[in-house]
Amino acid sequence: MAVSARSFDEMLGQRDAAAAPSAPTPPYEEYSRWFDAVDQALLEQKAADCERFFRRTGITFNVYGQTEAAERLIPFDIIPRIIAASEWRRLTRGIEQRVRAINAFIYDIYHRQEILRAGRIPKRLIAANDAFLPTMIGVDPPGGVYTHIVGVDIVRTGPDDFYVLEDNARTPSGVSYVLENRETMLQMFPELFARVRVREVGDYPVNLRRSLSACAPASAHHRAVVAVLTPGIFNSAYFEHAFLADQMGAELVEGSDLRVADGRVAMRTTQGFKPIDVLYRRVDDDYLDPLSFRPESTLGVPGVMDIYRAGGITIANAPGAGIADDKAIYSYMPEIVEFYTGEKAILKNVPTWRCAEPDALAYVLDNLAELVVKEVHGSGGYGMLVGPTSSAAEIEDFAQKLKTRPDNYIAQPTLALSTVPIFTKSGLAPRHVDLRPFVLVSPDRIDITPGGLTRVAMKEGSLVVNSSQGGGTKDTWVLEE
Repeated sequence: MAVSARSFDEMLGQRDAAAAPSAPTPPYEEYSRWFDAVDQALLEQKAADCERFFRRTGITFNVYGQTEAAERLIPFDIIPRIIAASEWRRLTRGIEQRVRAINAFIYDIYHRQEILRAGRIPKRLIAANDAFLPTMIGVDPPGGVYTHIVGVDIVRTGPDDFYVLEDNARTPSGVSYVLENRETMLQMFPELFARVRVREVGDYPVNLRRSLSACAPASAHHRAVVAVLTPGIFNSAYFEHAFLADQMGAELVEGSDLRVADGRVAMRTTQGFKPIDVLYRRVDDDYLDPLSFRPESTLGVPGVMDIYRAGGITIANAPGAGIADDKAIYSYMPEIVEFYTGEKAILKNVPTWRCAEPDALAYVLDNLAELVVKEVHGSGGYGMLVGPTSSAAEIEDFAQKLKTRPDNYIAQPTLALSTVPIFTKSGLAPRHVDLRPFVLVSPDRIDITPGGLTRVAMKEGSLVVNSSQGGGTKDTWVLEE
């Protein structure tokens, strides 16, 4: 198997593409023995079976900006990504530290703003930030939790080198693929799970329900009523909305199913309207309440913010939580972690140039061909430039965007993301990956699902792993101790 130059291969533990093949790294040893003994034709058949299963189940994702069918099957690779127990322990310590700091930061920003008073973050990054919601100032969410579900995107560049690429504190998606990927692998390769001890992920829906219920307002009954608010069937992640509602035993609702009455938010049922305690919303802030935000929105619930501010409902994640995953704020995360925890950040940030700063902008413009440039509010791989894979014309066009709105962008070096093998008809081939662990936050605990979503760039040499940009997924195995 060829290994990309400069990239660390997680299965073989080497960087040099010209080096002789090496023995698999310890996490992959047992899997490699199994793989070497399996007939290639059988694996090809299993891969085809997986594709049929995903198509039959309807596991799709919208790929925007394409002239062909917008809804596509997400490529699924049958070679798992395997993480050692010791590696996972280190990651979870760093993730928990980071998530606690994020929640403390959001509370502070909407209350005394001590971090701004201390000069650790420029006030302009908050005051002029579209993700900052003045309507949330002074609001105390039930249980003090703002970020009930967090997705932390992590990349690896070496045996011990892990970086947080970004924090997803608004409406992180992808956990349904974590669960479906594991279910598919269990069906296709049951003998593997008898040989390799892998930590369970299937209890996520139960943990999600428990975590959300623990954040219910004081007015909730003994068993909190939880509903999932979806924008509807045309949303790219609708499959996940419906999947999670079903798995949790919660109702899947749209804005038209809800109304405000008697100081509560209630959903339409066959027995009339029933009050809701927790609304797990998959609708962006701007569309959540037409009386508080965009008046033309038909996706949200008129008046829901009044009920929320009065403590009559929990909204997960809290409105305004997106201030923590703004990419300009991201560049200050080491300071944020230290300010609120008193500790140095366990997980490193990727070095970041803030284009709003003149010196940083000048450097970025001079080095666009070597950098990755992102919109501060961007997601899904849209609105970004990957300099090393862009044409001269694309770089020039992006330079004009930077000059016009420098405050809208940050830039980062092009990291040599680690690779893991994918299955092809000609054998194993390395592809770049990232990892999105999912974190559940409640007043009394933080749960991190072992592994998370491994996204893989299916094209050789590509660094863009987003499903919305044609990337695929893998089952992620965290080994038992």
